Amino acid sequence: MIQIPSNSAVSILITTVLTASNIYAARHDIDNQRSTITIHVSRSGLLSTFGHDHEITTRISRGYIEYPENPSVELWIDARALRVVDSNASAKDRAEVQTTMEGPRVLDVHGFPEIHFRSTVASRQSGGNRWSVRGNLDLHGQTRPVVLEITESNGWFLGTATLKLRDYGISPPAVAGGSVKVKDEIKLDFKAATAQQASHLRNRPATPAGGLAISRLCRPSAAWLPGWPVQSSARSRIGD
Repeated sequence: MIQIPSNSAVSILITTVLTASNIYAARHDIDNQRSTITIHVSRSGLLSTFGHDHEITTRISRGYIEYPENPSVELWIDARALRVVDSNASAKDRAEVQTTMEGPRVLDVHGFPEIHFRSTVASRQSGGNRWSVRGNLDLHGQTRPVVLEITESNGWFLGTATLKLRDYGISPPAVAGGSVKVKDEIKLDFKAATAQQASHLRNRPATPAGGLAISRLCRPSAAWLPGWPVQSSARSRIGD
């Protein structure tokens, strides 16, 4: 005789499946306490040897990385929080560069307080942990396509990109009649960690008596989640 599960048993099984699929969703929110972006600005011009290269950094305000299936990225940066950290410059010089960067001639941080990147397509490169991510960058009131080269390493996402200031309506600042100026092309590096999900896992519903353990019902393999915490609420996804 075939035994039909009781209503309570069916309910337990459905709840367990839904909970498991929610726990192992692929979206990972950015840990904004550990994730940073650094902008490298080089000098050019006849007297460029007398100027300074600039290094500007801040934390990534918020965002997410959807991984490993159908990878996508979305990041927000507070332009007002960017800080000039030139190690070879005096405090006075850093302050002057900071003022110029924030002002209307460059970023105009009061008019355009947020920098935003959203991916449109990602392709996996050789090696398995490298991606080329194409998307749109909103900067200084302009939206332009940009490519991020991203590598996953020990739970961190390391990314690089290059862009041109003039593409975003920014004229590279110059001094000494143009003999010392910054290059049009700048480089962006970011290092992103995902938020820890320990509290989420601790607070998940306990397995009811007689029910199936979630770990037995839906256990991810090491290849699927290589050392990554898990996160719920998957966002829109794009093709691999």
